[in-house]
Order: sequence, then C-alpha cells, then structure tokens
Amino acid sequence: MGDPIPVSRLFEAHLTVRDLGRSVGFYRDVVGLPVALEIPERGATFFWVGGAGEHMLGLWSLGSMPMGMSLHVAFGVKLDDLLAAPARLRELGVVPLSFFGEETDEPSVLGWMPAGAVYFRDPDGNQLEYLTMLDAEPRPQAGIIPWSRWRA
Repeated sequence: MGDPIPVSRLFEAHLTVRDLGRSVGFYRDVVGLPVALEIPERGATFFWVGGAGEHMLGLWSLGSMPMGMSLHVAFGVKLDDLLAAPARLRELGVVPLSFFGEETDEPSVLGWMPAGAVYFRDPDGNQLEYLTMLDAEPRPQAGIIPWSRWRA
C-alpha cells in the first residue's frame, strides 16, 4: 500500500450563505478579504486569504451549489505530489475524481487561478481536494481542463 500524499496546509474552505451580496460585503469590507472571482450565474464568490494564491474562501448562495460540486475542503500539496495523487489514491483504495466528478488519472486545471486539483471522497462521502497553485499566468479562457490539455 502506498504512502499518503503529504499535505502542507489547508488551502480552501467553502460556506453557504443566505444573502450572497450581504456576505460578500461583510467578507470584503469587514474581514478585509480581496475578491478573487465572482460567478453571479452560479451564485458564488471566491476570496483570497493571505494574498492571491495563498488560501481561498468560497461563498455559495443557499441552493446554488451545482449538482456536480459540493462544499469541500482543499489541502495544499506540492506539484509532484499532485501529479502522483491519482495513482497514490488508487493504491490506498480511493477513487480519484476530476473537477466534474468523473474518475480520472490526472489532475484538473482551473485556468482562472491557475491551479491543479485532484478530488476524492472520504468514507462519509465528503468531498476533499488536493490543490497546487501553478507557476503560470492565469488563462481564464481555458476554463477547467485536464492536466494533459493544460500542458499541451
């Protein structure tokens, strides 16, 4: 059996909120977090915590969470460990998932950040994520794509 992926930090957390506009104002103006990305059509806003690419907080309007995505916790890992994560998770009896919840053998890349991510579930079905900020310019037009397409 393989060793677990070394987790270096908590990267991301998500909260549901009743009034997204009010909550965005609170986290921006009272807590002092800069907005990283707003997705009005999905009822979501993301904030950087500790500077761009350091940590992230996601706010979701109640009932806005897409079916393929759930509130989750993201753990920061090194790039080599992220690339090894699908095989290592399989060795540990866990199914690696893409951003879209499909079984995968490679990370997904979120072009707007940019970051690579591998998702998986704990024994209770909670979604977990390994995430690595990529040393590249953001490419929001790329959307969310497999690692192999990002590298091509």
